[in-house]
Amino acid sequence: MDMRDVYCNTLIEAAKTNDKIMVVEADLMNATGTGNFKKAYPNRFVDVGVAEANLVGVSAGLSNMGKIPFAATFGCFASRRTFDQFFLSANYAKLNVKLVGTDPGVSAAFNGGTHMPFEDLALMQTIPNLTICEPCDSVSLKKTINNLIDNYGSSYMRLQRKGSQTIYSEDEEFEIGKAKVLKDGNDVTIVALGYVMVPEALKAASMLEKEGISAAVIDPICVKPLDNELILHYASKTKHIVSAENHQVSGGLGSAIANLLALELPTKMRMVGIQDEFGQVGTLDYLQEYYKLTANEIYKQAKALLNK
Repeated sequence: MDMRDVYCNTLIEAAKTNDKIMVVEADLMNATGTGNFKKAYPNRFVDVGVAEANLVGVSAGLSNMGKIPFAATFGCFASRRTFDQFFLSANYAKLNVKLVGTDPGVSAAFNGGTHMPFEDLALMQTIPNLTICEPCDSVSLKKTINNLIDNYGSSYMRLQRKGSQTIYSEDEEFEIGKAKVLKDGNDVTIVALGYVMVPEALKAASMLEKEGISAAVIDPICVKPLDNELILHYASKTKHIVSAENHQVSGGLGSAIANLLALELPTKMRMVGIQDEFGQVGTLDYLQEYYKLTANEIYKQAKALLNK
């Protein structure tokens, strides 16, 4: 089941017992996969057309009337095109708009550079008190959506549309702002975010393990609020941190971690992510290799840290 189908099915299931949940689209119902929600709850589905700023404005109005709108569009539009409306109409107004940006980073693939949000996390992190999440698999996606429903306040969630993978067991519990330790380790800590980078981090940890290097792997799930306590614990424990994200290293997960460490516990660190570049057309595999969003690059950066 594609991640977008998990997104839709989770909202349908939640809507059975919560009549406040609504879905708002910007003419991307087929891409986002919310057609079944529209069939199940036609009166709780709104398509504003190709008008992303209006997507947020309508969602803010619905929230003001007590609804819980999940508004989705491509991440490039959800961040760059709606930023002012989301900042003021949803967040400054202290409303409850759940904004979803699909196809994060290189996941946009054949839609190319114009549709690749390499900077959405950087933009969104400047909004006070905003919750920012990027689940890495179907289980964490489902649980995160339900947590966002239960937690009042606006949020931004990156959503991988296509593809499916399982990292967590169905009985795993999640909490907003609490990271997960996928693998313990003593020599270096890899903090990896999202569908693309978490599996690469686990592969890199296995590569390092073969050389006798013990690597911890952490999935933060939320960039904001970041699990400061856990990251500081592992920074103290392993003395080396490598961040890995499908996003510009400037202003994303790596920057958030570096800021924390600079203030609380200066630690040797490297960042794997987009290095100040624009996007381009290509397959996901090609783009990951081109931008070095791979297990091999995480491995290299970890080794460089340990050998310095």
